[in-house]
Amino acid sequence: MVTLNEDEMAPVINRLRRAQGQIGGVIRLIEEGRDCKDVVTQLAAASKALDRAGFAIVSSGLKQCLSSPEGVQPEDQAVMEKLFLTLA
Repeated sequence: MVTLNEDEMAPVINRLRRAQGQIGGVIRLIEEGRDCKDVVTQLAAASKALDRAGFAIVSSGLKQCLSSPEGVQPEDQAVMEKLFLTLA
């Protein structure tokens, strides 16, 4: 089983908090009737932040699998591959 490394997740949490703020910004822009370009630009930034957070989590899992004394277990490999493809 692949678990998250707490030390490696601090930057991920920061990125997710930033995305949370950006999503709040998107909602405010829509509520204020702002220009489509402004809304989509902010939405794209939030989307990119979420993607990067997801890939950082998968990367952490891959490092854990590769550094395991037992080597990469087939079930862990399948899980990580599925997670990666979910984000791709």
